[in-house]
Amino acid sequence: MPSWAGGLVGTFVLSSILAYWFLRLRCRGIGSPFGPRARYWAWFIVLATALTATGVGVLIILASSVTLAYVGVVVPGGLWLTRLPPQRDLEMRPRLLSGLLTLPFSRLYDRIGDDMEAWCEVRERAASATPLWIADAAQYYYDQLTGRPGEEHAVGRLRDEKARADLDGWRSSIKQKIAVVELIDQGVTPERLRAALHTYLSTQNIRRYSDEDQARLARRLEAEALNELHLFLAYLYRLGHRDLLIYPVRRPRVTPAAATTQAPGPGPNRAGQGPGSPR
Repeated sequence: MPSWAGGLVGTFVLSSILAYWFLRLRCRGIGSPFGPRARYWAWFIVLATALTATGVGVLIILASSVTLAYVGVVVPGGLWLTRLPPQRDLEMRPRLLSGLLTLPFSRLYDRIGDDMEAWCEVRERAASATPLWIADAAQYYYDQLTGRPGEEHAVGRLRDEKARADLDGWRSSIKQKIAVVELIDQGVTPERLRAALHTYLSTQNIRRYSDEDQARLARRLEAEALNELHLFLAYLYRLGHRDLLIYPVRRPRVTPAAATTQAPGPGPNRAGQGPGSPR
């Protein structure tokens, strides 16, 4: 095999590896470029970059004696050093060269968003069986990253203090709203409900939360808590914590004695406690 052919093969392999690495760096804080839906566009970008580097290498061979390894590093580096964000308004115009270059990245970001939504939806739907499960799920995912409360020297996987504060804000808001929903389910008096609304920071805005229609208030608080859980999960996904188990990770055990005395039902009721709920 001629030496220049081996150099081209080496350039293609080196460019592919570096393009893969630089693309992951580029998408850090956005999501995974190699998720179930995004990976096709990600591999297209990686291979296109490697082929471009190889093509440039051929031109360099014909024009000069520059080492091909330089091409294998410089061309993939453009995936990280350059910023080609999606241009939605420009995509409707006739295709120009810049539009064709940004199109794969635009499609990649779309598919990353689809992967994130699917990942969040699975965990959100699993926790939406009861209001308590919504609060327990937020606490469960938070504990997986920051360390379980009560454990000595619990550091967890999340070292970013700003990210920890953002997640803690969502977790607290979810638990506070679900606590009010549980009070409504227990049939508390309007006075006690009003006092609870003023107690929690996330429900102190009396203009948004009226206690005149308690059933409507419960539905609204539960919906907002579920939406905040979605934002909580999306933030985890963008941070790169995509290997968390889906809550609930275990079902309540039913003893033979309980099974003979209880008729099978469709599932946990609104006020039932899920696994991990506070006793």
